[in-house]
Amino acid sequence: MSNVIKINKTLKPFNKSVIIEGDKSLSIRWAMLASQAIGQSSAINILKSDDVLNTLKCLRKLGVQIKLSKNKCIINGMGINGYKYKKKTVLDAGNSGTLGRLIIGLLIHAKNKIKIVGDKSLSKRDFSRITDPLANFGANITTNKGRLPVTIEGTINPKPIKYFENKGSAQCKSAVMLASLNTKGTTTIKAKKSRDHTELLFKYLKLPIKIIKKTNYDLIKISGKKKINAFNYKIPADISSSSFFIVLTALSKKSKLKIKNVNINPSRIGIIRILKLMGVKVKFSNYTIYKGEKIADLTIKSTKNLKAINCPQKFNSSAIDEFLIIFLIAAKAKGVSYFKGLSELNKKESPRLKWGAKILKLMGIKTITTKDSIRIFGNPDLKLNKKIIIKKFLKDHRVFMTSVIAALIFGGNWTIHDKESIKTSFPSFLKIIKYLRK
Repeated sequence: MSNVIKINKTLKPFNKSVIIEGDKSLSIRWAMLASQAIGQSSAINILKSDDVLNTLKCLRKLGVQIKLSKNKCIINGMGINGYKYKKKTVLDAGNSGTLGRLIIGLLIHAKNKIKIVGDKSLSKRDFSRITDPLANFGANITTNKGRLPVTIEGTINPKPIKYFENKGSAQCKSAVMLASLNTKGTTTIKAKKSRDHTELLFKYLKLPIKIIKKTNYDLIKISGKKKINAFNYKIPADISSSSFFIVLTALSKKSKLKIKNVNINPSRIGIIRILKLMGVKVKFSNYTIYKGEKIADLTIKSTKNLKAINCPQKFNSSAIDEFLIIFLIAAKAKGVSYFKGLSELNKKESPRLKWGAKILKLMGIKTITTKDSIRIFGNPDLKLNKKIIIKKFLKDHRVFMTSVIAALIFGGNWTIHDKESIKTSFPSFLKIIKYLRK
């Protein structure tokens, strides 16, 4: 089966409704907390992507009993500090930074050495940002010059710490939060604003957490040694996955799309706020709150006369995974759009800021980039009639999916490699594309 997709036709007008797979961040966090709960937890609509499946594989290696069926995942929790595993255990995080970083936090009390490894892309990413604060709990942690593989040998008596998370990384914050559950005492985290799924789950599970929200940061205090009760979860659709179809609809002619049951957590909808500033028509309906998370149906319509913007940096952390697809809106907008403070983009699965500029350049869009910013000179009349090849992007799923959306909107003759990369986060992506093309 070919790992390459070819696209040479734009998408015809459509008016449809779709259901997107479960939220990846919530799927991974549910599995990790369920593994440390007392009793049997279950989840419906868990995302069956490589990142989540690798999470379940790692938990199984730690002795956790897991049953995964078509519609449900059941985990028999072992309690905090309850993992049982063989000596010289190796956990493979694959491509998942969330898995690789958060699971180290779960192992702060590990009795024997455990090694965490990952694929080629993940092995290039910085892990010192999480191993440094986690070592302060008292664990013995070694790295490969700040990267994978990471080896951790826990401490019998983890001590609470004070931690300043200044990068806006939910992964770093969450790893410290998970580690804090193992301590006797109170861990204090001063964290730059970022995704708050872990905080909401802690609150729902009635764990001893106190959050003081400031203008630029949150002050989080967590008391450890509190048992977690088993819990059930119906995982909503992923806003990051939905974003590709939001942009596809907005840039397609005479089209309308409803996406049902989407997680619209305020720390995740930077893309909606940015696109609305640019003139994109997105409406929420059937609004509900589920276990602390805000859920709604999204309706998107084709949008003409898109506006260039100087994007407010306050939206960066809540849209960090969506900027590649946002850049396509800027490519079609009238005027010059400016995005800054995006150095974190180049620390993802691939150097995404560089890849965003590269895709736009191949499309004939002028850009000016620095190490943390990009200016995009939009062209509302852009239509392509040339060959474009996308490859050697470290199998970054978001580069692949952004390229597919660009091909369906702007035309041209595209050859896009490594389609298997979507298994990382959005296995049904091409199936939904096929449905919209009918």
